[in-house]
Amino acid sequence: MADNSQQMSYHAGEAKGQAQEKASNVMDKASNAAQSAKESVQEAGQQVKAKAQEAADAVKNATGMNK
Repeated sequence: MADNSQQMSYHAGEAKGQAQEKASNVMDKASNAAQSAKESVQEAGQQVKAKAQEAADAVKNATGMNK
């Protein structure tokens, strides 16, 4: 039978492993959230760029500069 110090050591190691797993899960979630935010910003930037191009084309058409 294991003595008290061995049991305490085992439980401490077990708790450390669980804490590391939880920390890893939190980091994965944060990484996924950051990637999602990056993609959203890139998509928004593309939409702004497209709208700006549409506006520039409309001005060119209205002023006859597209000829």
